[in-house]
Amino acid sequence: MLIGIICIVLSLIVCFGITPLFNSSLKAQTEIVRVKADISRGDRIDESMIETVTVGAHNLPSDVVKNKEEAVGQYAEYDLIPGDYILSDKLSTEPLTEFEYLTKLDGQRIAVSVTIPSFAAGLSGKLEAGDIISLISVDKDTGITETPPELRYVEVLAATASTGADKSYEESKMSEEENPEQNLPATLTLLVNMEQAELLANIENSKTFHAALIYRGSRENAEKFLSAQEQYFADGGENTEQNGEDSNAE
Repeated sequence: MLIGIICIVLSLIVCFGITPLFNSSLKAQTEIVRVKADISRGDRIDESMIETVTVGAHNLPSDVVKNKEEAVGQYAEYDLIPGDYILSDKLSTEPLTEFEYLTKLDGQRIAVSVTIPSFAAGLSGKLEAGDIISLISVDKDTGITETPPELRYVEVLAATASTGADKSYEESKMSEEENPEQNLPATLTLLVNMEQAELLANIENSKTFHAALIYRGSRENAEKFLSAQEQYFADGGENTEQNGEDSNAE
């Protein structure tokens, strides 16, 4: 009887206490800011680009912007399309720099540019930011060819044309027919450590190189190759090849 009474009391609490509260939370409404017109990365947001709408408050992201004043005058860090919610981490108070990747160097990794010696050496102009490449060094005097283990997996920050403009797929596609030669990358900017930078400077001065594309795809998989390269230096210059094979296997 005691257990039965306890069960009845609990059921009454659930039916007339918890359930109504849960239902009311599902029905709760709130105002949020939503994208009304296309916003490109780097654009300064004004009132014509956004709107305030009423939506269900349940399961909304904690950082969703609810007042227009929080978004107007900010800069978009990502491309936004109509219907997107405005999240605070997608906004920046400062204008985005043209070469934003150079503002994220941490002192351990640095950016270094090398001249692409020939059309073929630069993978026929097909390298892009985010690619993981290997640099094959060729000694001009002896003809000795090797892939330095220090440069087995290197990230491309930018492929830059002789005009100084970084390669962009959309821009290249639009203007390749007008002046295709000016759109070909002339240099590669690579993310490296100081030891790799010194080796690149030596190759630039006394040797030549070919860039071999290792990986292009998700950031998660790209990091596996970069981690394998970092492990080479952590191990004192050993086991790079094995680490690379482990990354490929994963």
